[in-house]
Amino acid sequence: MKISDKDVAYVADLAHLELTQEERIRFLRDLNSILEYVDRLNELDTLHVQPMTQMGGLLGAIPDSSREDILEGLRKSLPHDIALANAPDSDGTFFRVPKVIER
Repeated sequence: MKISDKDVAYVADLAHLELTQEERIRFLRDLNSILEYVDRLNELDTLHVQPMTQMGGLLGAIPDSSREDILEGLRKSLPHDIALANAPDSDGTFFRVPKVIER
């Protein structure tokens, strides 16, 4: 699969990025290079390779969360209703904020 200049322009538009022609060319080259590398990796025979595991510890998202010095620094999050009570505006479930991105 090859990415075209049209694909780069489309994704940049979705992300609200204004790219120069030089940036579009660079991203096109870089993205196609990444896809070529993935294609090369797909050629490897991994049938007998055991999957790697990752230690997520008790909390999963925190690296080395089984370490006591990290666990000691953790505290519970602010309860949802108390956080919303401090919001200048909410819909009862989420914070309401003004739109800051315009096209």
